[in-house]
Amino acid sequence: MDGIADLARRRFGLPHLRPGQREGIEALVAGRDALVLMPTGGGKSAVYEIAGAVRGGLTVVISPLVALQRDQVDGIADKPDAPRAVLVNATLRADERRAAWDAIADGTAGYAFLTPEQLARDDVQARLRDRGVSLLAVDEAHCVSEWGHDFRPDYLRIAAARAALGAPPTVATTATASPPVRDEIVERLELREPLVLSSGFDRPNIRLEVVRHEDPHEKRAHILADVAGLPGSGLVYTATRHGAEDYAAALVASGRRAAAYHAGLASGVRTDVHEAFRSGAVDVVVATSAFGMGIDKPDVRFVVHVDPPESVDSYYQEIGRGGRDGAPAVARLHFRPEDLAVAAFHAGRRADEEVVMALVAAVADGSARPTAELEAATGIPHRRLARTLAELLERGVLREEGADVRLTAPIAAADAVGLLARHAVSEEHVQRSRLAMMRGYAEARGCRRHHLLGYFGEEFAGPCGNCDADEAVPIADAGGTWAPGLAVEHPVFGRGLVIEAEADRITVFFERDGYKVVSRAAAEEHRLLQAVAE
Repeated sequence: MDGIADLARRRFGLPHLRPGQREGIEALVAGRDALVLMPTGGGKSAVYEIAGAVRGGLTVVISPLVALQRDQVDGIADKPDAPRAVLVNATLRADERRAAWDAIADGTAGYAFLTPEQLARDDVQARLRDRGVSLLAVDEAHCVSEWGHDFRPDYLRIAAARAALGAPPTVATTATASPPVRDEIVERLELREPLVLSSGFDRPNIRLEVVRHEDPHEKRAHILADVAGLPGSGLVYTATRHGAEDYAAALVASGRRAAAYHAGLASGVRTDVHEAFRSGAVDVVVATSAFGMGIDKPDVRFVVHVDPPESVDSYYQEIGRGGRDGAPAVARLHFRPEDLAVAAFHAGRRADEEVVMALVAAVADGSARPTAELEAATGIPHRRLARTLAELLERGVLREEGADVRLTAPIAAADAVGLLARHAVSEEHVQRSRLAMMRGYAEARGCRRHHLLGYFGEEFAGPCGNCDADEAVPIADAGGTWAPGLAVEHPVFGRGLVIEAEADRITVFFERDGYKVVSRAAAEEHRLLQAVAE
């Protein structure tokens, strides 16, 4: 490990390794899988960068956004003597792609950054196999979880691609993962007895605040006045594209250098906004959740939410973009109970009946067909087809055979639609429970940091001294009777996992119904929660 520390200093400019980094690097160098949970700015990327350099050969990094990949490649290029990093994605010119693949093939590239969609391609897997992959890193690994946020269907295909590459040691990294999401990451990436590292979720320099509103017009006026007066640079998150445009225009009119960012803007416009914010030409970005994953701007002084996100996971990910330099920052949620009522109304994802029918019909004869051929046969765009294809694979209607898919057993298209519809109802229950947890944070009694960290399974007695609700907090389960992570069984909700225990209530994540808050007195008096062996 002295040699690893020396390499980190000489080649990566790191004077010392942070807690957790050393253990993660050592595990990967030894060929073990790992799940690394560190807050934004906590040094997750250094784990796979340094481990890859020590192992030698090629480290393949799966990263969900092209803009994020560029930031990561630029970051490696700024290190004193780190191995070369290249991008492989569809935005490159033909000559740039050729140069990247040449660098991979001749060994001059130590890191290759791809999207999960790129990794799923047969030709990409073949070229990587020819080179040999020493280490696989899955960044923003929460994207594999339907219980978390930012779910990406193509992340579900990483495990199969990993097997096709010879099952190299794999590290999954994320800044936000509640206990159920961690379990799903391990399961869906097929990590082998991974070392699980968590350096803690607390960001004590971020002040947590919630401002409650009753009238929507008063709320908008208050937010605009609030953001107009906040010093430094910041992010404002809205639930809709229209909201992003509206608030950005109003802030510009008030004198702030603001810009809107959402998925409906042209790619070039989004890139310009991203670069303007990073360089300081724009002070405030008003965005949907499409903006910010992996953003490398340390001096964000405030993160303001116009609307509550759909989950505590999403909220923590977004506020974690503030104060990465360690200086004070504020996370302020503007909240109306009606906001969550609207989100609950739209909760749930119905099966795309047209796509299900088309996919099942395309393989009804029992043949195995490549994904690209299915796209051509059905005429359905890749992104729309990928989500339903992932669902059919997940539910066992289809199975993978190499790069091809086929029916697991004969099934009528209408029956496949019905199967996915039933699972959609179950997912709706989970989504509604996630919204309930978000409401719990917004309406928290006592220390908000206590409530937030409890959601991620981290005990924190509080009060924190840096939130707007620091009166006495409910005392956590000091005796450990209902310790976070305890597996339990409920007579109605079935198998579950204790997330947090307080003086009067126990929060449990149930596999079938999502998050539930159970009265502690009732649970203990009527034995509603029974501990079970893992």
